[in-house]
Amino acid sequence: MIDELPLRTWLAVTIAVATAAMVWLLSRDGQAGLAALAGGAALVVIIATIPEEQAAAHDEAPAPSHELPAAAIVEAVAEPVLVLRGGRVALANVAARTLLGAHIVGEDARVAIRHPGAAAHLAEGVTQPVDLVGIGALDQRWEMRAAPIGENARLVQLVDRTGQHAAEKMRVDFVANASHELRTPLASILGYVETLADEAGDDPGLRKRFLAIVFDEARRMERLVEDLMSLSRIEAEKFRELRAAVDLAVLAQEACDTLTTTHGDRGADIRLDIAEQLPPVTGDPVQLSQLIHNLIGNAMKYGRAGTPVEVSLWTQAQNVCLRVADQGDGIPPEHLPRLTERFYRVDPGRSRSIGGTGLGLAIVKHVVERHRGRLDIASTVGVGTRVTVTLPTPTPKPLS
Repeated sequence: MIDELPLRTWLAVTIAVATAAMVWLLSRDGQAGLAALAGGAALVVIIATIPEEQAAAHDEAPAPSHELPAAAIVEAVAEPVLVLRGGRVALANVAARTLLGAHIVGEDARVAIRHPGAAAHLAEGVTQPVDLVGIGALDQRWEMRAAPIGENARLVQLVDRTGQHAAEKMRVDFVANASHELRTPLASILGYVETLADEAGDDPGLRKRFLAIVFDEARRMERLVEDLMSLSRIEAEKFRELRAAVDLAVLAQEACDTLTTTHGDRGADIRLDIAEQLPPVTGDPVQLSQLIHNLIGNAMKYGRAGTPVEVSLWTQAQNVCLRVADQGDGIPPEHLPRLTERFYRVDPGRSRSIGGTGLGLAIVKHVVERHRGRLDIASTVGVGTRVTVTLPTPTPKPLS
């Protein structure tokens, strides 16, 4: 029976007895020795009750593995990723299969991506990023990155740069358009000033006419600079919290009063209709006032003389709605999606002749976006145009 005891039990008994003897020899205290022996006996009992199979299993259990398969890692990446072995596609995540096709696994990488720039890049083994245009769609732009990940293996990643390129193009176009818009009146001013400096300045009638043109061009530059500064301020304050309670009825009345006195006969065509008990909106009063001025001013410019410019304010659900309608030539439907682009004009010659800067509706759009509203433009050729702005009212706080 004793021979059947496991080795680990014999070891526990030996350690317990040796410990008790050592305690007695050092302290010459019989009670301390007995206490040490009792503790050792308890340890022996605990060890003896553990099944040998369980102890062996614990000793032989492998360390937990935290490694994930490469395929799972590649699939978790949101952008298109390929793993190449020997120049062929060994792995492709769902984004890559969606972009290039489900058949690419097993194909030559140069055939799978199908782009001259990519083929040369992969053939030469270059690790520098390369720009690719036209993969997936004609206007899509990608940045391809490739890096070795082992013997005869490479990781290829495609990063979508379409949005970044569009933003950069917009910035370049904006600078070019702003420069052109400023250069045109400036060139006119310089030309007339040079003419006035010569003999033409001696003629009172000619001098008066030229000075009037110079004044008009200078005012045109002033309006353009003011609009550019307004647009810049609105964009800079885009994420600043809006806190003021703004009464749109007061702003609309003030705008109509101002435009009535500054636009001669056309100012008499304004018709203002404000619903009763109009709730305030949370916003920037300066920006909202500019929005109202821009919309009414546009309607006065492009509506036919003698026809009404209708300005309406009313509530709808939890929103305040502002509508400005004119009776003019209207806008063809193909132009409507681009009306809020900077410097976009349906008729550039007419717009410039009546003092338009090409930024009025762009400013309106940015103001509406900052106030979390909605802008709708509807127009019928030969009938007129209606612009509607919907702004949310503050949500009442629940009573605690």
